[in-house]
Amino acid sequence: MHSFSTLEFKLDHTLDCGQVFRWEREGDRWVGVVNGEVVRTWQDSKTMEVLIDSKNLPMTFFVDYFRLDDDLPYILNSIDRDQYIHEAIKKYRGLRIIRQKPWECLVSYMLATASSIPTIKKRISLLCRMFGVEIETGFYSFPDARTLANANVSDLCECKLGFRAGRIQKVAQMVSCGELCFDELFEMDFHNARIRLMEVEGIGEKVADCVLLFSFGKLDSFPVDTHVRQFVEINYADDEYFSGKLNSHKIGEWGRRYFGEFCGYAQEYLYYHKRVEHQ
Repeated sequence: MHSFSTLEFKLDHTLDCGQVFRWEREGDRWVGVVNGEVVRTWQDSKTMEVLIDSKNLPMTFFVDYFRLDDDLPYILNSIDRDQYIHEAIKKYRGLRIIRQKPWECLVSYMLATASSIPTIKKRISLLCRMFGVEIETGFYSFPDARTLANANVSDLCECKLGFRAGRIQKVAQMVSCGELCFDELFEMDFHNARIRLMEVEGIGEKVADCVLLFSFGKLDSFPVDTHVRQFVEINYADDEYFSGKLNSHKIGEWGRRYFGEFCGYAQEYLYYHKRVEHQ
């Protein structure tokens, strides 16, 4: 059992904001599969102490996973540039970007295209049940690249992946043979890493930006989905940067220019604010 306490962390916001897909709320606790282990965690609403029930993962893993090494007050102060982001920070302060494992994050966001969060979770669950290893009753590890590279495509299709099945197998083959190297992506800056990812079939700007933000530490990534695009169109369209019709690429470039080096945090706060307010 691990525990830590800080006013600058809200477990519910962090796990509910849509950035990671293998956590579920059970009462006042969250249960998830992380790094091949079933983890249970909860936060005391009065003391703000977070307790983590994990059999094998050390506390250092969760410091890294929840990005407790980020200076959140400094980051939020940096991006707090107007009334809209200010309101989002005020409501959801303590939301932290999770540092996910690259392989699982990559596949998860390739499965997320044009889909709702429940649908994404269902696909991932079926994929893990079919190709992962059972850790506890009903809980399965995320399948590794080699397993999916050698999988029967018909079995992949049974996981409700649709047209994504072939793309998932191709990227699995690229990763397992070293053609797509995660270490190289870590070393690249945001723009070059994005170009490299977008060379892979099935990875467009949004998927690449999400993967770079949530697993490769590129906090200058500003993913643009429907929620973010609508929020920007409603509240920031009169910014002098925009001229003519807005598109996702231009909004992403604006986000990096406007919010700066920590624009990824701004994106997640605006995204969550928009999604919660319009449920």
